[in-house]
Amino acid sequence: MAISKKVKNGLNSASWIRRMFEEGEEMKQLYGEENVFDFSIGNPNLEPPASLKKALKALADSPIPGMHRYMPNCGYTDTRKAIAEYLEEESGLPFHEKHVVMTVGAAGGLNVVLKSVLDEGDEVIVPSPYFMEFKFYIENNGGEIRLAETHADFSLNLKEIEKAINEKTKAVLINSPNNPTGVVYDQGSLEKLGELLKKKSQEIGRTLYLITDEAYRRIIFDQIQLPIVFHYYPHTIRVTSHSKDLSLPGERIGYIAVSPLCEEIDELISAIIFSNRILGFINAPALMQRLVAPLQRNSVNIRVYEEKRDLLYNSLKAFGFHVVRPQGAFYIFPKAPIEDDLAFVKELLSKRILTVPGRGFGKPGYFRIAYAVEKKVIEGALPRFKEIADKYGAGKKN
Repeated sequence: MAISKKVKNGLNSASWIRRMFEEGEEMKQLYGEENVFDFSIGNPNLEPPASLKKALKALADSPIPGMHRYMPNCGYTDTRKAIAEYLEEESGLPFHEKHVVMTVGAAGGLNVVLKSVLDEGDEVIVPSPYFMEFKFYIENNGGEIRLAETHADFSLNLKEIEKAINEKTKAVLINSPNNPTGVVYDQGSLEKLGELLKKKSQEIGRTLYLITDEAYRRIIFDQIQLPIVFHYYPHTIRVTSHSKDLSLPGERIGYIAVSPLCEEIDELISAIIFSNRILGFINAPALMQRLVAPLQRNSVNIRVYEEKRDLLYNSLKAFGFHVVRPQGAFYIFPKAPIEDDLAFVKELLSKRILTVPGRGFGKPGYFRIAYAVEKKVIEGALPRFKEIADKYGAGKKN
């Protein structure tokens, strides 16, 4: 059977996350789920908040006539208005429902935005390490990814981003809180990034977009305030979802919000709505749109994730691993005690610990742990992490 060359190449370099997740499922069948410590995939393990369950029950008991029919491709007006009101309250900017488009999760939203702004051969700059699916999204919509290395603490390296900008650049795509590192990009670096993009847009003679993936925007630790990127650059497009904050990854509900300060915003929004349709999403799930509209200020108990972060980070540091303290999301990205991250991940696998090699995020020599798991999974894995750290002399090398 002949398949697309692009898809074939994608299959050959397909997501390490999914590979490890699938291997974990096989191991659980073999050894029992309680004997496998699966940190391969960021699958929220907290239940949605009671407010969502209450709203769902109310809709089921008193359904709205026509509630399962088609609606405008951009989503229900009431839902977009509720989100716009929240965005205006948050940012102080004049958001209107026309600036919001409901999407099939953040992944759907990113594909819609990229389809809307990219011409064949356009480049999108992505700080590395990065969520590997970004590469597929960009290439699937005719673009090319150009990586910009971050600093040793995974903070934005503005010099590397500036070096990467050229005549083909169409956008910079950032993800904060970050997957895989858990790092939050601070206000100072975002201000400088905005200034850089303004300067480069003038030099190149066309608008450079700043696309910000904020799927983890509510999962923030240590009372850190997530900077509002809209404040630092007018041509900002936020893509987010309720997969993490409301624990609804399987429901695929999110939105795109375009800064009201963006030039030619009406044309951009029209392109986004058109792309939402032609990519086959048509519209975001009707039931979920109604449910999330009044819940823009709600979330699961973030402290649960923070406690798991503390347990894992403090333990790995004590074992001798070199690791940057995550400030959000539910990932930690330690340096492997040997150069070959894949070999190290296989060593962990021999102890029935599933993680993802750093090369899966464009950063060989590291590995990712997704700790959206029960606390007992972390506690069961810690002695095995220590055993391997002792074997490789992690404390001596880091």
